[in-house]
Amino acid sequence: MKVLDKTIEQWLGEYPLLKNMMDYKPVQWLNPRYDHASKALKKLNFSISDIVDAEGRLRRFAPFIAKAFPETDKHDGIIESPLLELVDFHSHSKVYLKCDHQLPISGSVKARGGIYEILRYAEELLFKNGLLKITDPYDIICDDKIKKFLSNYKVVVSSTGNLGLSIGIISAKLGFKVYVHMSHDAMTWKKDLLRSIGCEVIEHESDYSYAVEMGRKIALKDPTAYFVDDENSKNLFLGYAVSAFRLKEQLKEAKVEITSEKPLFVYIPCGVGGGPGGILYGLKEVFGDRVHCMFVEPTHSPCMLLGMMTEYHDQVCVQDFHIDNITIADGLAVGRASKFVGKIIDELLLGVSTVEDDELKAYLKLIDEKYEVFLEPSATAGVKGFYDMLKIEAPIYGQVSITPEMVAGGTHIIWSTGGNMVPDEVRKKYL
Repeated sequence: MKVLDKTIEQWLGEYPLLKNMMDYKPVQWLNPRYDHASKALKKLNFSISDIVDAEGRLRRFAPFIAKAFPETDKHDGIIESPLLELVDFHSHSKVYLKCDHQLPISGSVKARGGIYEILRYAEELLFKNGLLKITDPYDIICDDKIKKFLSNYKVVVSSTGNLGLSIGIISAKLGFKVYVHMSHDAMTWKKDLLRSIGCEVIEHESDYSYAVEMGRKIALKDPTAYFVDDENSKNLFLGYAVSAFRLKEQLKEAKVEITSEKPLFVYIPCGVGGGPGGILYGLKEVFGDRVHCMFVEPTHSPCMLLGMMTEYHDQVCVQDFHIDNITIADGLAVGRASKFVGKIIDELLLGVSTVEDDELKAYLKLIDEKYEVFLEPSATAGVKGFYDMLKIEAPIYGQVSITPEMVAGGTHIIWSTGGNMVPDEVRKKYL
């Protein structure tokens, strides 16, 4: 069997790390193209002004969010998560948990990009049809007249779980008809929750990539349908990127100084790549070379590592190399990386680690027992990136140099991605 006209033996000769990946062994890959942020960011087709625009839109919608979702009222309708110091997590390093599992409305990192994209779409429709002006108080969007108008339109999304939840919850609240295509690995409780709020859930026996293909195909045939394309969406990406502005303020409040000698290291679980890619992009715009980001994927679903390492991005999938894409980390069970994100972050990402399911379970138990914080298995993946970074014994030289002293003296953030909405019986089962 050949992949892109090369035999598996030829692939292994070019990319020796692939052997361990095919044997499901945890690996750490450091990106040889990692470059200075100023150079890498200049090559992109968007800039920090696009993140400012996204942040402004979220603030305009804050009165609607506060009214529609009372749990956000104490934060004036701003959707944000705490930054929690993990005291004594490691004997020498200062470690924090970015608690996106606590994001209001849908309890996962997808509340950032997913909710933002739907708000942007709703705003466009309402502007175009004279039902909203930028000077209006946006809580008028709760009016029945607007919900009735939006009910003429459909939102379609494909998901392994958490993106479907965020899109479904916000779209249903606005009045849209919602169709969520779920891959075989999506958790039953997530499908049940979506159905309970009026969303139509379409279940597929195949994986995430197939669910995306089906969702996209159906939406393209319907002029009233809007497809949220997790593989290619700039709007999702920018919604995630807003988190960097918020994190900067949280670090300032915590009196944490980030410098070139004592930089910020961030470890983010990765599925198709949209969420972590957007967060990484925002962090690089805000902190430049003072931040270094690692993605972490399951050993059974290392699609971003495969795409980045080979530079073939979405042209290859893990199944091409007999990697089965079966993992307890449902949110990360993706076989083919986003073609949009991989090329954008090509020179911005420090590297990728992979993690075994048993390690995810151990981290879940550790964080629950030590800090009384419950995370989904997917959301614990960043812990592995942290431990892998600590093992670096010699300087990483390239366009950007990182020394063991910088790692030891830096600030480390493990980015959590989901867990708050997990039902009690499922939590008990995980624990």
